[in-house]
Amino acid sequence: MAGNQRDTSTICVFDVDGTLTAARQEICPEMQEFLLKLKQKVPVALVGGSDLVKIAEQMGSTPDNHVSQKFDYLFAENGLVAYHNGKQVGQENILKCKGEECLQKVINFALKYMSELTLPAKRGTFVEFRSSMLNICPVGRSCSQKEREEFVAYDQEHNIRKKFVESLYATFPDAGLKFAIGGQISIDVFPVGWDKTFCLQFIEKGGYKTIHFFGDKTDPGGNDHEIYADERTIGHKVTSPEDTMKQLTELFFKD
Repeated sequence: MAGNQRDTSTICVFDVDGTLTAARQEICPEMQEFLLKLKQKVPVALVGGSDLVKIAEQMGSTPDNHVSQKFDYLFAENGLVAYHNGKQVGQENILKCKGEECLQKVINFALKYMSELTLPAKRGTFVEFRSSMLNICPVGRSCSQKEREEFVAYDQEHNIRKKFVESLYATFPDAGLKFAIGGQISIDVFPVGWDKTFCLQFIEKGGYKTIHFFGDKTDPGGNDHEIYADERTIGHKVTSPEDTMKQLTELFFKD
């Protein structure tokens, strides 16, 4: 790439939680500035499991500079809600896809399962119904930051979400649903094929020769695994936003 010309044959795709921001925290000014510099080098896309409102909050979105306009592509809910250059280009609906009966069976099972768990804390919003997925949260999405951290430590020791996912697969083997550990405290439920690889259909239309993906939940069972391991991407496992910047510096800013 000569001079300051932007390389439009390559694109960088980023998970949000744990990759660009601390989990459910707002992006830091250093990362904001870094992404703007990166966007001058290559196109940039974001793909998160959260809904658009949560991603906008985390990425410091404003009415005059919405997150969907800051980046070349924005994919909320794994890409089921898709934006390109600020314009919406895709929208899926889990209720239309799977139906009330199927989803209600999953919700009822999840609520009963969680009712029998003893955790350091339980708060509110244990099941969040998004347009393209269910988000199941044993500790409750209204937990405080301290309670979140307590659950993370407890989950690491006792594999609460891992065992929960195993039970969901055992109970609903033929439902055509994927159960993936997402973020720090929850489990994402969506139709098979509606993982983060869903966003690649929009990116492929751009004719990119190289697609770099950066994510932290890249191990099997994590919600970054499928896109990380996809043959269409070059996967990069990161451990924090700082690690993301370090790896990007090696790739794009080391002269």
